[in-house]
Amino acid sequence: MRVFVTGLVLALGLAGLAHAEGDPKAGQSKTAVCAGCHGADGNSAVPNFPKLAGQGEKYLIKQIKDIKNGDRPVVEMTGMTEGLSDQDIADIAAYFASQPATVGKADPELVKAGEKLYRAGNMAKGIPACTGCHNPAGAGNAPAGFPKLGGQHGQYIEAQLKKFRSGERSNDGDSRMMRDIAANMSDAEIKALASYISGLY
Repeated sequence: MRVFVTGLVLALGLAGLAHAEGDPKAGQSKTAVCAGCHGADGNSAVPNFPKLAGQGEKYLIKQIKDIKNGDRPVVEMTGMTEGLSDQDIADIAAYFASQPATVGKADPELVKAGEKLYRAGNMAKGIPACTGCHNPAGAGNAPAGFPKLGGQHGQYIEAQLKKFRSGERSNDGDSRMMRDIAANMSDAEIKALASYISGLY
């Protein structure tokens, strides 16, 4: 009996994992409403809407679920996630993750300051290098759920860092990693870093 129960639990667990796995093809058909702001392939043309193309599935799933359950308030997303099932979310994340991301262009005057912050941080102010979590090329760390930053709109990155700094955005977990880092950054540092990130690929 114990073997049967163990087998049943494992089978149900594996079925649950299979069900939660995203299908990019199915996801494409579920993203029509997303295209208006984020672009059909996840490369938004408007800088205040984030690029989703090439983003890690784990990160995308977390953000969509956080928006849906109110842990990350985004006015522009009001009502957009309410009817999505876990499978819908996984499919949408899989589709956008499978799309190639476009690269932005950094302001040449801000590259030096932005690169220094991204690669070395500013330990005197308690700002660690971004490379530790987000990869030297800005590719992120998909298994850990750390987002891809390279090529993202500078304006969007700047806005998010300021939201973390003010506490308006707080879905960085109990560690408060992004809130604590952003709290030590000036507007000029945020602007330079955001601009540099937009040119990474």
